[in-house]
Amino acid sequence: MNMTDQSRRVLLVAVPEGLPKESDFLIEDMVVPECPLDGLLVKTRYLSVDPYLRGRIAGKKTYVDPIPLGNVMESGCVGEVVASRNGDYRVGEIVAGLWGWQDYVGVEVGKVQRVDPAEAPVSTALGILGMPGMTAYFGFTELCSPKSGETVVVSGAAGAVGSAVGQIAKILGCHVIGVAGTAEKVAYLKSLGFDGALNYRTDKPYGERLAALCPNGIDCYFDNVGGEMTDTVLGLMNSRGRVSVCGQIASYNDRSEDVGPRPFTDILVKQLRVEGFIVSRWGERFPEGRKQMAAWFKAGLLKYEETVYKGLESAPRAFIGLFAGENTGKALVEL
Repeated sequence: MNMTDQSRRVLLVAVPEGLPKESDFLIEDMVVPECPLDGLLVKTRYLSVDPYLRGRIAGKKTYVDPIPLGNVMESGCVGEVVASRNGDYRVGEIVAGLWGWQDYVGVEVGKVQRVDPAEAPVSTALGILGMPGMTAYFGFTELCSPKSGETVVVSGAAGAVGSAVGQIAKILGCHVIGVAGTAEKVAYLKSLGFDGALNYRTDKPYGERLAALCPNGIDCYFDNVGGEMTDTVLGLMNSRGRVSVCGQIASYNDRSEDVGPRPFTDILVKQLRVEGFIVSRWGERFPEGRKQMAAWFKAGLLKYEETVYKGLESAPRAFIGLFAGENTGKALVEL
């Protein structure tokens, strides 16, 4: 490869106010970087867009450092090795890691993992067999401690994490209800084996609809959304129920109306266990989780869906679309 060839990258150029806009990002031409000493030059094939990135562009530290203005956007990516200065990696191998939204990147070998194309489509390294899959597996099984026969409710259920949580719950023998935002997504959840689903845009009031779908109450709630839906679910929880708080997408861009009831009476009286988590807490156990998820996938017990945007230039639009519920399953950009 001629290292004077052109590449592109997406920079963050403004801290979004409310919902991010495409003008908050800039696509910049650049020269293809050099292959680092003892490292790899990788051509990106897929990059991931995820709701947690909203916190990284808010201009302040949360559980991870913010992306500074003028820097390249960063997320999980899968790519092909096009040059190697490390004897353990060959040109043509597929690797996954955390790098920028750009066509080509130079990476250290300690910051990537091999991806086996024979095991599953390589894009699953960013979805069901990647971070979203680990989020679902550990966040649900560790914090909700589900038991066969219990009722599980999943909000944001048609996304990459929520759809995996619901399927895991079914594998474990639970009665599973999903919450999504369109009739098509409700149908998708039922096709995955969910016992029922609620369209939060049309099935109102939530309480009556959820109560009908969960006649024995709710034992486990996997919360991707927060807001009014979570207020409603907590009121229907059974004594000693468990709540795993994975995301609060309803309030990521606007908290002006985030004034729901205080939940602590329900938590106290029902003796609920409510715990938030960041999936990196189980980082050392990811091989265990991936092995189990891969086994279920190979056995046909786990299915996945992808919403794929084409071209690096579509990355900002794909990211913004997350907050309008554009994606079913994992949202990806294919370069």
